[in-house]
Amino acid sequence: MASATYKVTGMTCDHCVRAVAEELTNLGGVSDVAVELVPGGVSAVTVTSEVPLSGDAVAAALDEAGEYHLA
Repeated sequence: MASATYKVTGMTCDHCVRAVAEELTNLGGVSDVAVELVPGGVSAVTVTSEVPLSGDAVAAALDEAGEYHLA
């Protein structure tokens, strides 16, 4: 198992948390997504997966979820 924490901007509420978690969970091999929400700031998103995820895959999932970006 691999675990990585990403700094994400653009998240403001629980809806944002659910959208980001859902898109990241849809990536192959992801078993858990935990979000430490900082409304309007830089939130910490920890992803646990079978293998490490590429930054491009994470960025694409964030884009699919909405206006969220890696910090």
